Amino acid sequence: MKLIFLAWLVCVSSAYAQSNDPTRPPAAWLTSAEAGASGLESDAGLRLQSVLLRPGGRPVAIIGGKTVALGERVGGAKLVRLTEREAVLQGADGVTRLYLTPDVEKQMIVTPKSRKTGKAGPVKDLP
Repeated sequence: MKLIFLAWLVCVSSAYAQSNDPTRPPAAWLTSAEAGASGLESDAGLRLQSVLLRPGGRPVAIIGGKTVALGERVGGAKLVRLTEREAVLQGADGVTRLYLTPDVEKQMIVTPKSRKTGKAGPVKDLP
């Protein structure tokens, strides 16, 4: 009985190890990071992964897995501006903007108007 339980435990644990990790970055991000690690990095493959705006300190961005301070160079371009959502790089090809969430489409939410346009006041028929 113990042998059957151990065999079942080994099968379940190996299946669990192969399941998807919800915290893992998208596959496209992993392939560009692997390309950058192998020396095949280009300006088109750069991704803004994080922005650190320290009070009283130099702003820092994580671009393509590298820590880049404001004014430093990455991928042949200089980091010239940094906000909470974007990094602006100035290079030989011109200005490149990198966004934290490039695939997210932002839309304005419109709330419906109130159906009743009566006067505000005490509610009738209450004890």
